[in-house]
Amino acid sequence: MKALVFKGPGEKGWEEVPRPSVQKPTDAVVRITKTTICGTDLHILKGDVPAVTPGRILGHEGVGVIEQIGDGVKNFKVGDHVLISCITSCGSCANCRRQLYAHCADGGWILGHLIDGTQAEYVRIPHADNSLYPVPPGADEEALVMLSDILPTGFEIGVLAGQVAPGDSVAIVGAGPVGMATLLTAQFYSPARLIMLDTDAGRLEIAKRFGATDVIDVSQGNALETLLTLSGGGVDVAIEAVGIPATFDLCQQAIVPGGRIANVGVHGKSVELHLETLWIKNITLTTGLVNTNTTAMLLKTVASGKIAPAQLVTHRFDMAQFLDAYEVFSNAAKENAMKVIVSAAVPVD
Repeated sequence: MKALVFKGPGEKGWEEVPRPSVQKPTDAVVRITKTTICGTDLHILKGDVPAVTPGRILGHEGVGVIEQIGDGVKNFKVGDHVLISCITSCGSCANCRRQLYAHCADGGWILGHLIDGTQAEYVRIPHADNSLYPVPPGADEEALVMLSDILPTGFEIGVLAGQVAPGDSVAIVGAGPVGMATLLTAQFYSPARLIMLDTDAGRLEIAKRFGATDVIDVSQGNALETLLTLSGGGVDVAIEAVGIPATFDLCQQAIVPGGRIANVGVHGKSVELHLETLWIKNITLTTGLVNTNTTAMLLKTVASGKIAPAQLVTHRFDMAQFLDAYEVFSNAAKENAMKVIVSAAVPVD
């Protein structure tokens, strides 16, 4: 089969590799029909995630069809259409019993990280009963790819961790896919203001369509001063969705006493925590890796039409164009790209 292989920092290839097979009774092998590229994949390619070693197949999002199952898989059968969670969970360890699936003793974020991932024609999914979700009949599979990672990430690590509440002023720093997913799901809780900040004017226009009450182009001047003016002195919730020191610092400076900073971005460098000013402000600072414990609920919400994550898709490619897809996604501002969908053109023999 063909797969997108990490070959070391800055290097990747669309290459022939062995097809995976069931290794344990709880495994399933899924034929990928649609997958995507995540900002985390770009961090890996930059060398920000040293646990990913050369030879690893990247990717942790996608939908597909089950081709093979182990004897221990009870909830699925060959031929089922499934959504792949970016988090693998055994369902029985101490952390899984607390719904802390990101820290499963035999799982967590392992796809495209510690084991081969979904940017391939086939992928092996450990603990299939707890790590796959049935695709509802007639569902838009492109929309469901957004439920593998970015929608639960924005919701759990941004909105829920930030305790967004009715009447809040909320700043989302970073209008990438996860920032946009945060924007969509924050509206569940009716905040008074949803302020999106980014350097990309095109993405800010999209944010307005998606429900932002205000946008700030960081490249046009003093973003902090503009944010403080718009919010009347600061925001109740600041959600960092980029993963660089400057955006984290902006969140620290913009938060009001009693406010919440929710860090969603993947950080490859250390940041400076200004406890000398924050200690007295009674703030809450949260970080986290998505647990995907809200995926089932979000599936129902998408099926009901309450939110439409398919609107995040801007570009589509066949698997043979995977390197082109990376080129577009890596140059998102130039290409006006948000999320790309990479599809298998026909079933692979």
